[in-house]
Amino acid sequence: MDFIAIIPARYASTRFPGKPLININGKTMVHNVYLQACKVFETVYVATDDERILNEVLSFGGKAVMTMKKHKSGTDRCAEAIEKIETLENKDYDVVVNVQGDEPFIKTEQLNEIKSSFKLKKTQIATLIKPINNKDDIFNPNKPKVVISNKNEAIYFSRSPIPFLRGQKDNKWVSKHLYYKHIGLYGYRKDILKEITKLYTSPLEKAESLEQLRWLENGYKIKVGFTEHESISIDTPRDIEKIRQVGLL
Repeated sequence: MDFIAIIPARYASTRFPGKPLININGKTMVHNVYLQACKVFETVYVATDDERILNEVLSFGGKAVMTMKKHKSGTDRCAEAIEKIETLENKDYDVVVNVQGDEPFIKTEQLNEIKSSFKLKKTQIATLIKPINNKDDIFNPNKPKVVISNKNEAIYFSRSPIPFLRGQKDNKWVSKHLYYKHIGLYGYRKDILKEITKLYTSPLEKAESLEQLRWLENGYKIKVGFTEHESISIDTPRDIEKIRQVGLL
């Protein structure tokens, strides 16, 4: 089975323009993410919409393709990129792994967990979840929660606490039930990636602003893998100070 890791990296982030090019421990953020992905995947590309990022990737010997600026998600950017890459390389890939371009500290264990999910032939889409061990995360709308089936497939994702524990004080929820939060790393079988990026925005997706709900509403299955590693993304300049405080810089 042929895997390819694609790192979506756009320049014009609303909250942090140019963030793929910020310095993280002596290298640009996109370079750090690229190096981590290369530890697990033989083929890694950056999919960008800006020549400054393209030139940076080429300067450190990486591979990159230009994509359109219009894309609203990394999933959409990956779908355009894989078509260009397969034409460029004259090669077909089976699975596309969408590696977040703003997570320079992503663990190889997390990438390998996504990869191993596709040992099951029926896996269409794979992602990661992490147990929640504090009340704040349960009630934080910026940390989507997920409930899963006994087949380790996602049933629903929400910014609200799910499930709701009736008859329990909310400060007891974390000790009464095992909650999971979503770690936004995805793998898709290539044919499924092409299908899901042609779907119209769904009602649940609009309500929660979570693209994966569109896939669930349309009957696609999302296999979940488990990780104990935290997701550390850089979304705003303030996040740099946060990671410095925990000793990652």
